Amino acid sequence: MARNNYTFTSESVSEGHPDKVCDRISDAVLDALLAEDPMARVAAETFATTNRVVIGGEVGLTDQDKLHEYMGKIDEIARACIKDIGYTQDKFHWETCEITNLLHEQSAHIAQGVTGQDDRDEGAGDQGIMFGYATTETDALMPAPIQYSHAILRRLAEVRKSGAEPALGPDAKSQLSVIYEGAKPVGVSSIVLSTQHLVKMNSDEVRELVEPYIRETLPDGWITDATEWHVNPTGEFMIGGPDGDAGLTGRKIIVDTYGGAAPHGGGAFSGKDPTKVDRSAAYAARYLAKNVVAAGMAERCTIQLSYAIGVAKPLSIYADTHGTGNVEASDIEKAVAASMDLTPRGIREHLELSKPIYQRTAAYGHFGRAPEADGGFSWEKADLVDVLKKAI
Repeated sequence: MARNNYTFTSESVSEGHPDKVCDRISDAVLDALLAEDPMARVAAETFATTNRVVIGGEVGLTDQDKLHEYMGKIDEIARACIKDIGYTQDKFHWETCEITNLLHEQSAHIAQGVTGQDDRDEGAGDQGIMFGYATTETDALMPAPIQYSHAILRRLAEVRKSGAEPALGPDAKSQLSVIYEGAKPVGVSSIVLSTQHLVKMNSDEVRELVEPYIRETLPDGWITDATEWHVNPTGEFMIGGPDGDAGLTGRKIIVDTYGGAAPHGGGAFSGKDPTKVDRSAAYAARYLAKNVVAAGMAERCTIQLSYAIGVAKPLSIYADTHGTGNVEASDIEKAVAASMDLTPRGIREHLELSKPIYQRTAAYGHFGRAPEADGGFSWEKADLVDVLKKAI
């Protein structure tokens, strides 16, 4: 029997977190290559530590002779990311940190399975399982704990970058424990926030600075006298980012998705072009789950897709409405399969993923964001509702 009364916790990290710095650079490299060649194949990984950034991975271009030309832009791309995030520390500064570019040509053995040839459609870039999830508990059809954890950090980043709060640094983490009653979020039992600060401050002073922004971000009535606050609980936090802790691309996969409220297939997103189903099929699964819930077929929905490398069609489609469905899960599976081409090419074309739209996804979640005019967050559209209803 499903529980209706419980407390669930999710966390988020800011764009200045070491792992998110790496996600941002990897996705910026991807965007730059897609802007030059929409059919670019990219798997870019970034490592960052004190005064050093290393970028590696593989690239396949329509005209592979241009690879050397594009590689000359990588240093500039990485520095622009670090500058925009806001790092000017002595031991991690956008102007002075050492950038090492180790990107190379894509493996021919991978390319042969991905690229469509003759009568064969392009296959998945790897095997894997991908999950999408949606729930009615927020307007964005996202789990409340992760959605509001992101929102707090986005708000703090806004006031930091606007100059309203110059004492805040780029590196931060948030965590919310949300109280559910009748399976609906009604409040927070605890708030955890650790944020870098650029001037001497103790924990009480940091709380005084950030508390108004947290209160304005959370729904009215969620914070009560019983809510526990843990703001910079270890004390001083002035050394942040890759100088304080090394970062890697793809190490915050739960932050990127549903905060642990739904399964995760294991594959990271950032730095991967849309032939990699780790990314594109996870976007498609979210798109389908969101449209199922938006169509009123369930209050909660999980969609799983599975793929094999070099094979175009998904091996399986699974739906779970967690006891909230108004439609049989098996019927949803059939409707999903009939409503969208779930081959890598079909996903890419339906969601228009061959565009430079990925750098913006690197922080504050890949899901629960508003669709944008240039195609960003296209997987957040609820434009498949009528199609799914007709298929049912």
